Amino acid sequence: MAKNVAVVIQEDPRITHRPVEALRIALGLVAGSHVTTVILLGEAVRLLTNDIDDIIDLDILEKYLPSIEQLDIPFIVPKVFDISALSGKFSVQCESEDAVAAVIKSMDCTLVF
Repeated sequence: MAKNVAVVIQEDPRITHRPVEALRIALGLVAGSHVTTVILLGEAVRLLTNDIDDIIDLDILEKYLPSIEQLDIPFIVPKVFDISALSGKFSVQCESEDAVAAVIKSMDCTLVF
């Protein structure tokens, strides 16, 4: 049975491999039958920008970004993020903190990285 899943990525991808791994997991969830939304907080928004040179596991990120873009995986970022900094044609919504919290609360399952 398909579930609504949120993948919340809040760690800095310049410090740990976990944000890139979280995107890989989100891609796997979408490839299955789950309705998946990725929420990027703090420095994790770098995953979708051109400022990726110092990201840990950059080779893995570059491998999966085209699939993430093609599958039109929905992303939610805080309203303070400038979406003009995005590197591709990702499906990104800017939302308030309250709206982000409401999305997370509405999910069947939430994975936090």
